[in-house]
Amino acid sequence: MSRSQKRIVSLLPSATEIVCALGLEQNLVGVTHECDFPETVRSLPHLTASKISHETMTSAEIDHEVRSNLDGHGSIYDLDEEKLSALRPDVIITQELCEVCAVSYSTVKDAARIYASNAAVVSLEPNSIEDIFSTIMVIGELCDASESAENLIADLRNRINELKNRSSGISERDRKRVFMLEWLEPPFAPGHWVPEQVELAGGICLMGKPGKKSVSTTLDAIIESDPEILVMIPCGYEIPDIFRQIRNTVFPLDFQQMKAFTENNIWAMNASAYFSRPAPRVVDGAEILSQVLNPELMGHPDERAARQIDRHLLQFS
Repeated sequence: MSRSQKRIVSLLPSATEIVCALGLEQNLVGVTHECDFPETVRSLPHLTASKISHETMTSAEIDHEVRSNLDGHGSIYDLDEEKLSALRPDVIITQELCEVCAVSYSTVKDAARIYASNAAVVSLEPNSIEDIFSTIMVIGELCDASESAENLIADLRNRINELKNRSSGISERDRKRVFMLEWLEPPFAPGHWVPEQVELAGGICLMGKPGKKSVSTTLDAIIESDPEILVMIPCGYEIPDIFRQIRNTVFPLDFQQMKAFTENNIWAMNASAYFSRPAPRVVDGAEILSQVLNPELMGHPDERAARQIDRHLLQFS
């Protein structure tokens, strides 16, 4: 089967981004309700729906609902199996990494067996930037676009090397201590590829381990780590979402002792675009973060990607 004939269903926003970056957007026949990049994929048939409203619930309420559903071995997503059958996909791209991020792998496998028995189901499991490159290659090979995948990876590696070269002039003493807050209530310390992004940007990632899962922590632990820069990147949130959630979040008074607070160096970044999704734009995220950490060297970030949060907007108990 030629490349132009393969019908692809993507059940991951990150996979949708990769498919399009490989020049295969015309092959996409179905996506998730969260797929929004590039903008043109929004008009494709949606195969999923969320049981949780991120627009109306607080981060604490969302966390409670997620835990309640998953602890009961349920799911926070619905899959439209009849629509899946009607789309007749040749390839279904899903994942096993995180049941909070997408429809569970077991649900997809069961649905594919019944409703799309001829489709190849591929599960992506990236934990690092190198893993993301591997998933790009997997999709490229599966969809007859290996050359495009190799070229995309080469371009991303070149950009990473350029960023490394630019931040190599920052001494260890001058590297900023950074805390990347991956959820507000409860607070989550960063994991997977995010610590790598901080390092590439010329910073020191606090409480995060490259290639490991994000883990819940406490505000006391964050305060004790005393970051010079605090970056809010709640999973799946864009900057307006973060500002909306801040209004519903109360921080302890000790929060004001952190250097990031006293120096008014608290930021909101577009997590959905640059940190939450294991796709090519994680490199963009590292580049933009380098501007947040070292604007005198890297230039100032675009407000659509990173916006400073005035400390007076924060509420304290």
